[in-house]
Amino acid sequence: MIEKRDFYIGGRWVAPRQGADYHVIDPSTEEPCAVISLGGQADTDAAVAAAKEAGRMWAETDPNDRLAAVERLLAIYKARSEEMAQAISLEMGAPIDFARKEQAPCGDYHIEVFIEAFRRMELIRPLGDGTPGAMIALEPIGVVGLITPWNWPMNQVALKVPAALLAGCTMVLKPSEEAPLSSLLFAQMVHDAGVPPGVFNLVNGDGAGVGTQLSRHPDVQMISFTGSTRAGREISRNAAETLKRVTLELGGKGANLIFADADDRAVKRGVRHMFENTGQSCNAPSRMLVERSVYDRAVEVAREVAEATRVGPASEPGRHLGPVVNRRQWEQIQRYIETGIAEGARLVAGGPGRPEHLNRGFFVKPTVFADVKPGMTIEREEIFGPVLSMIPFDTEDEALAIANDTPYGLTNYVQTADPARRNRLARRLRSGMVEMNGQSRGRGAPFGGVGLSGRAREGGHWGIEEFMEVKSISGWAMAEAAE
Repeated sequence: MIEKRDFYIGGRWVAPRQGADYHVIDPSTEEPCAVISLGGQADTDAAVAAAKEAGRMWAETDPNDRLAAVERLLAIYKARSEEMAQAISLEMGAPIDFARKEQAPCGDYHIEVFIEAFRRMELIRPLGDGTPGAMIALEPIGVVGLITPWNWPMNQVALKVPAALLAGCTMVLKPSEEAPLSSLLFAQMVHDAGVPPGVFNLVNGDGAGVGTQLSRHPDVQMISFTGSTRAGREISRNAAETLKRVTLELGGKGANLIFADADDRAVKRGVRHMFENTGQSCNAPSRMLVERSVYDRAVEVAREVAEATRVGPASEPGRHLGPVVNRRQWEQIQRYIETGIAEGARLVAGGPGRPEHLNRGFFVKPTVFADVKPGMTIEREEIFGPVLSMIPFDTEDEALAIANDTPYGLTNYVQTADPARRNRLARRLRSGMVEMNGQSRGRGAPFGGVGLSGRAREGGHWGIEEFMEVKSISGWAMAEAAE
């Protein structure tokens, strides 16, 4: 049993002041694999106080020195990538090869992108021609609370911590109590990179405890949260009294529009993307809209892919799906599958229960529903599991109407050989991101959505600027600026 009860506060690993033991469950075995502490108000207060005390020093640190610290963090992260992959695989059930190839590398990728963006940023610059002495300065917002989820634990930590460090903010990180081991390892990396005491702090806890305490704390100037829409609403309410900035990256119900002229691999690509990370991704293309003339064949391809998708323990090598994160998540997915059947969707593959060869662990059958009608529960609500809904359409306008008829708006997808149609749909789809013909977002592009998906923009210079205030200055002595 791994024991990791301490918190990282003020540059040291310290025992909790109000800690309560919490067992981290290995979702492949349903057995405890680690014990951590859930902090209380005294722990949150101590971490915020440490961040506040270090705030002025870090904000006034030469930006090149902040950059150097993040560059050291990058080198350490790369050197310990295997440890990170092992931690992620154990805590949230990502198959070990997937953890090595996709989960852990998110960390160094985002750190690298932030470094590249920061080198190009002007933290103080002229407003523009014809406005002599008018300057715009980007300055750190102050102490920030960072609340991250369990499904892509390092992806989200690396989209927040390096950006806040470069911006000149100090911070308190509360990772998900379901997947804390990777963040505890990351905290040690920050320490080893020589980030000054108090700049980065970590307190484990749950949303009702430490999460709420950070959201309400008068000395926290900003909350950056990734997680469920329900929790995002609660954080916004808690933060309202102190008028702190809140950036939310929340759920999604992405549509994947596949037209008759799409390439032969479009359906297979879409199904695999949906099942990636066992469907536990906010940007999963969970609604597959297919032009009617190719719909029957698409359903057959989806069935073949689902039935060929292997499910197994996270510790096993190979390309397969692992378990979902916990019993609550497993039971919720089962309810959605049963609801889909009850509401009349056609079950093509998968279904309720565990795969036949597994009698323990939070494993879900890769599931495909066809003939899903707009308005069905499985078409409207985020399931967060390997469950695909397929819907036929006749016209582009019909597909667009179905895709946009959702309160979410994170990522939509388009598959067509028609360039004019691609561009047209990219502008008309209501979402923060649109990916077409299997091409991923560009390096440094922002990640975020609209509507109930939140309105954060993480990654690249947008992600750094989220942690900064814009200051307008007049009467700037230009000669002094040039010296």
